[in-house]
Amino acid sequence: MKSFLAVALLGTAVIGGAAFAQSTQPADRAAPAATAQPVDAKMALKGNWRASKLMGLNVYNEANEKLGDVNELLVDKSGKINAVVIGIGGFLGMGEHDIAVSMDKLKFVEEPVRTSSTSTSTTSRDTTTGAASTNTTNRSANDWVPDHAVMSGNKEQLKALPQFKYSDYN
Repeated sequence: MKSFLAVALLGTAVIGGAAFAQSTQPADRAAPAATAQPVDAKMALKGNWRASKLMGLNVYNEANEKLGDVNELLVDKSGKINAVVIGIGGFLGMGEHDIAVSMDKLKFVEEPVRTSSTSTSTTSRDTTTGAASTNTTNRSANDWVPDHAVMSGNKEQLKALPQFKYSDYN
C-alpha cells in the first residue's frame, strides 16, 4: 500500500510539474510584432516587375521582328530567376519550339515596339483654336510590366538551339 501511494504521488508530481512548467513567455522573449511598413515602401519597390505579368510577354530581335513569347520563368530555391523559357514560332501554341535562355540574354524594354506601320502619337485639332496638337501615349513608369523583351538572333537561329522539355527536369 505504501508503494502504491508513493507511485501515485510521484505520478501526480510529474504530471503537475509539466502543467506548472507551461507558462507564458515574457514579453521580451516573444516573437517580435509586425512593424508597419515605412512611408517610403512604395519607393523601395519602384522599378520592379510582377513575374505574373512577364508571362506571355512578346520577345523581339533587334530588327523588331517578333521571335516568340515568354512561356515560363525558372526560379531556384532562393527565388533568383535562372532561366526564361521562350516559345519560338508556332501558331496558338501548335508547332512552338521552346528554348531556355538565361535572364542576361534578354533586355526588357518599357517603350512600345517601333515599326513603320504603327505610331504612338496621334495628331488632333483643338476645337476652340483649330490648332493641331500631338498626344503621345504615355504609360506609367511603374506599371509593373515592361512592354516587351529584346534578344539577339532570328527565328531560324533560335529554333536551331536545343529544345527545352519540361519532362527532362521532372
